[in-house]
Amino acid sequence: RHKKMADRLLLNSRAKDFIDFVNKGPSPFHVVEECKRRLVGAGFTELSEKKDWKVEPQGKYFIINNLSTIIAFAVGGKWLPGNGFTIVGAHTDSPCMRVKPRSALTKSGYLMVGVEMYGGGIWHTWLDRDLTIAGRVITKDGPSLRQQLVHVGKPVVRIPNICIHLSRDMNKSFGPNTETQVVPVLATEVMNSLERTTPSPHGTRAASHHPLLIKLLCDELKCQPDALLDFELCLADTQPATIGGALDEFIFAPRIDNLMNCYGAIEALIQEMDSIGEDPNIRMAALFDNEEVGSQSAQGAGSSMFEFLLRRISTGGQPHAFELSIPKSLLVSADQAHAVHPNYSEKHEPMHRPLLHQGIVLKFNSNQRYATTAVTATIMREAAAKAGIPLQDVVVRNDSSCGSTIGPILSSKLGIRTVDIGTPQLSMHSIREMCCTSGPHQSIQLYKSLYKNFASIDGRITSP
Repeated sequence: RHKKMADRLLLNSRAKDFIDFVNKGPSPFHVVEECKRRLVGAGFTELSEKKDWKVEPQGKYFIINNLSTIIAFAVGGKWLPGNGFTIVGAHTDSPCMRVKPRSALTKSGYLMVGVEMYGGGIWHTWLDRDLTIAGRVITKDGPSLRQQLVHVGKPVVRIPNICIHLSRDMNKSFGPNTETQVVPVLATEVMNSLERTTPSPHGTRAASHHPLLIKLLCDELKCQPDALLDFELCLADTQPATIGGALDEFIFAPRIDNLMNCYGAIEALIQEMDSIGEDPNIRMAALFDNEEVGSQSAQGAGSSMFEFLLRRISTGGQPHAFELSIPKSLLVSADQAHAVHPNYSEKHEPMHRPLLHQGIVLKFNSNQRYATTAVTATIMREAAAKAGIPLQDVVVRNDSSCGSTIGPILSSKLGIRTVDIGTPQLSMHSIREMCCTSGPHQSIQLYKSLYKNFASIDGRITSP
């Protein structure tokens, strides 16, 4: 009984830390900033892509690209150029609404903010939510062009639903037009006229947006409207992530996909340092932006950025050190998995129905939407067994489409062995998602075991 209580306390402790991570990450920029804070606190050193540097055994480093992608790595004590990489990859972005470059709209007496849909969100879940804005702002400070993060700490916009009296069939079928019917309300013209907010100077970028929106940003950043050059702003729910359920076994939160695996990868890398001295590999947590829209960006997994970094790290010793390292490496593409839904269980393949609390999910797809093979699945099962973490399998139905991840992108680009996995959850791509309190702990323990044991497990694999 005491062990069960201790285990439950550990699960809850990890779950609460994950909730704190989510609440500090309303945009990919904030997610990277929180990862950086944790890494620096653990003794990791930031490297610049623009400068020369050299890594040393047992060194701990990270690089940041675009403020929205972060790659952290710890060098094994027995590492030499040409040795392998043990990589856990995830993504920092989630489906959301983003403010358009020219967002000032006025309609029927309301000031409204034009937004663009980012990714494949369940957009009707964003209606009637108390929303705020968060992201990156570029300001002019004398001769300097500064990148700053902003997160307005109160509800500032809302997308009101239409009442059922004016749309009697909405409970039968409701799919709002995302251009015309999913537009956030900022204020009324009446109150705005009374406030007499000063318009932004003509010809500035700020003039493309409502002065009220600009004032909110300038108040947060302590700058004048003419200093604001541009921004990338996400809408985000103001309701914090929380633990819930009658038995306090669920996590209700935004952006569980894929902050669960960003959190797990970073924490595992930080925590599993006692064994680094004996590791011949480099351990890496690679968190990319833009997965939700296909990864085809300079900071996405589809770019050459990651390959360039791996090549730079491998420099030295043998002339083909990078090419030697890839066959000795493993990429874990860690992205959330669909738990069986009790109201839609027929949507799942009958023999592959992942459950909450029952372990991390191995993803398989013969058409290579996932990159798992028999070899990479076996490696994960060995690592999971050493950590005492259960695993589940998933395959989609033949009459259902299958999503994809950074796994097939990176495995085909780099020729690296890859396994696709994820923690099970419900309500994926809703503004509020749901998973279990076991998820954060299980993901950290599995990734720690992989970092510690991959090289030895790989050494046991033989050819016919």
